[in-house]
Amino acid sequence: MSLPTGMPGANPLRLEFPQSLAVYDDYAAAQKAVDFLSDKEFPVQNLLIVGTDLKRVERITGRLTWGRVAVGGIFSGIWLGLFVGLIFSFFVDEDVFSMILSTVLLGAVFGLVWALIGYAFTRGQRDFSSVAQVVATKYEVLVEHKVAAQARELLAGLPGALPNAFE
Repeated sequence: MSLPTGMPGANPLRLEFPQSLAVYDDYAAAQKAVDFLSDKEFPVQNLLIVGTDLKRVERITGRLTWGRVAVGGIFSGIWLGLFVGLIFSFFVDEDVFSMILSTVLLGAVFGLVWALIGYAFTRGQRDFSSVAQVVATKYEVLVEHKVAAQARELLAGLPGALPNAFE
């Protein structure tokens, strides 16, 4: 099997001699440029979108309390118990409903206990819940040197989408 550089076993996330085509402030703009080139039948396998200047963004979603931790543990345990019960239901012939109900109840207890133990070990060091994501500050579209001129010429036809390529 031949990978994008044309050499068997080559790294598919690498171009032979990449050149910067354009730098964008968000991924959607970089994706729009690549999609535009694809629509113009440009050989897009010669392109690479690279996110640079990575940063971690954490959005605080709420305050953690013993009650919230307990409720969260119970619900996650219920889901685990339901999953295990459904798997077990394939292997038993009698009273499947009771078996699923018992795994759900055991899962709820298990989830409650482990959530409270885990929260107790934090000793108040992190009394909030959050979601985190790593995002890039800039997105650079790189192009293989042998088709760079063609890509620049085509991308010039995309209104308002060609930023300064030398940022």
